Order: sequence, then structure tokens, then C-alpha cells
Amino acid sequence: MNRFVTLAIALTAVLSTGCLAAPKVQGRSASWQPAAKSKPLSDHVKMGLAWLAKTQHDNGGWSQGEESTYMGSGMDPIKDKPNVAETCAATLALIRAGSTPKKGPYAKNVRAGVNFVCAQIEESDAKSLYVTDVRGTRLQMKLGTYIDTFLASLLLAEVKGQMPDRKSETRVGRALNKAIGKIETNQRPDGTWNDQGWAPALEQSMATKAINRAAQKGQKVDEGVREKAETHARAQYNAKEGKFSGAGTAGVALYGAAAPVASMQDSDNTNIQLEKQTKTQLRSARTESERKAAQKTLDRIQANRTDLAAARSAVVSKLDDKEFVSGFGSNGGEEFLSYMNIGESLVVKGGPEWEKWDREITQNLNRIQNKDGSWTGHHCITGRSFCTAAAILVLTTDRAPVPLGGEIKRR
Repeated sequence: MNRFVTLAIALTAVLSTGCLAAPKVQGRSASWQPAAKSKPLSDHVKMGLAWLAKTQHDNGGWSQGEESTYMGSGMDPIKDKPNVAETCAATLALIRAGSTPKKGPYAKNVRAGVNFVCAQIEESDAKSLYVTDVRGTRLQMKLGTYIDTFLASLLLAEVKGQMPDRKSETRVGRALNKAIGKIETNQRPDGTWNDQGWAPALEQSMATKAINRAAQKGQKVDEGVREKAETHARAQYNAKEGKFSGAGTAGVALYGAAAPVASMQDSDNTNIQLEKQTKTQLRSARTESERKAAQKTLDRIQANRTDLAAARSAVVSKLDDKEFVSGFGSNGGEEFLSYMNIGESLVVKGGPEWEKWDREITQNLNRIQNKDGSWTGHHCITGRSFCTAAAILVLTTDRAPVPLGGEIKRR
């Protein structure tokens, strides 16, 4: 039985304790738990965490840090300037390994990272998609201009409800509201936000992940925005031809498969909560209009689920293809991010495919770890901060949060 179906049945009794917010209605968050039974943290992960903590700046941020000599980072004037996206990735890695803003060995580092991100958002303008005035980072050039905004929304969604006091919780809520507002305002009609950057398909996947995680935590997210992002993701896989779109992938098959699968999975994670409520609405509908609206939502949920299953199967069929798994041909931040995207979909389904993937990708990342505990990319995104954080997020995929239940309130 599907993991989420099992959880939904088992946890029906707790559904009333939380609800998911939808268009402009504030709700309480659904319960979360790790996607799978969590493994103990390995020595490789612990070394990476220690390296991240050691390289955090006094203001709470992380910079690109040392890059591969191939990139000529010594000529990069902003390589040591803390930025939002790098900080979000590092903070998320510390969170995934078990620390929160309240407790854990890296609670202080998490709080400092969150405060840095909030401060950047607070200083940003009200309408553009930017949340920072730092421009020209490696992540912006390679993933997309607004990657900071999407990773910030993802981070703040995860710490929502976890801050140590009312003042800090209020600050996170306001910053998340502002970031999500920017995302809603600037979404394009086709469901995308940006097509700049070397591989913006990966940025799109982070955008979709961010709005879904926010919605799952009770944040006000326009359902129309979420639906358009979901529809765009579904369009990136042609089931009849068995092919993924190459748009925004720099011609790298790994990125083109990982991005839409992750987006559809995050949508389905949210849709599981929406589905239960919509079925109830369908049973209690009093007019034909109400019945049609509820059925339309259910049809959309099922369509995404069907497309996700097909796309995920297509990815699974390529996991023994070394050329596919190697991505661009050498390890870079884009590869690590793609591995996270694939893993977060496979772990939900579980079973031997997930176990094999986790075992093999873990062996690969352990093998290429630097002696000081960091990871370095060897093309494009090579900075140690992001690559280390992303590698840890891959190695702790079994701890990725998934919603257990909740309710969407709609007008």
C-alpha cells in the first residue's frame, strides 16, 4: 500500500489538529514526519555538519566559499560575501540532520541562519521577485536569478512553528508572507517564474517545492499558483514518448528528469491533504456546480498522481545508466540537487528501488568527500558551501519531511 495512504488511514484521528491554508486563508499546519525510518547520522554526515558550522559567518550567513580551482574563484569578488541561497541550503542541511531553532547541536547556527535570511527579506522591495541585493552569485548564474527567493521560502516554511519564542516566530511569519507574496505576484501564466540561468529547470523545481512546503505548513498560498506550477511540471514529461522535456536543462538528462519528478511529488504530497477534504465536499455537495468543482479538483489530483508514477518509473529505468546518473559528466552542485530531487520522490514510494538508490548514491558521495568534511563540485556550482549542504541533504533524504494530514480551507 502507498506510504501516504497508510499514513492517512492510521492518522485520521489527528487530522483535526491541523489544517493547510489555501487562497488567502490562514490555517494551522499539518503534522509532518520523516519520509522514512531515519538512519543514524553517518560519520561522513557529521563531518560535513561540523564543516558547515565552522564556516558560518558572524552575521549568520554562508558564502560560496572555496571553489574548484577550475572556476578561478580567486577572481570572484563575491565568493566570500554571505548570500541568501547558500545560507538557506546550509541551514536546511543542519535542520535535516536533526537540529531545530530550539534544540539540537546546531540550534544556534540554525537560528543565526534564519535571522540572516529574515533580515535580507525585510530589506528587500515589496514587489519584485528579489529578496536580496546580492547579485551575480554562482547559484544565481547556474540555477536561476531568483533561487534565493525560492530557497528562502523553503527554509522559512520548514522552521515555521519551530522558533524559540513569539518574537522570532512572528518575524519568520512576516518574512515568509513577504516571500510567498513575491512568488505569487511574479508567477508567469505558464506556471514558471524565470528561464534565465544555465539550468533553470532546477530553480523551477525549488520554486514548486517551496510553495508546496509552505502550503503544507499552513501558509497562505494561492491554490491557482500551486496548480499552475503543478501543470507545468506535468507537461515536462511525455508519457506517450517516454521522454522528458529538455527545456531549461542545459541539455543534461539528469536535470530534466529530476526537476519535474520532484515538482510533481511535492504537489502530490500537498494534494493528499486536499483530496480528503475534496471527497468530503463532493459527498456533501448540494448543487451541480459544487459537485463539478469538487470532481474537477479530484480529477486534477489523480492526473498529477498518474503522471508522477509514469515519470518516476522513467527515472527508475535510468538509474543503472551511469551516463544518466553522472549528469554533466562530473560532480557539481547541480548533480547533488538533482540527486536530492530524485531521492525525495523515491523515498515516498519506498521499496527496493529507493533502498538501492540510497545505498549507491551514499557510497558515491562518501567516496568523493574531502578530508576536511566538505564536498567540492567540479563544474559550474563548485563552491564548498552549497555542495556540502546539498550532499548532506542527499545523504539525509530519509529525514525529508512529508505531511501526515490536514485540511485546506478555501473560500
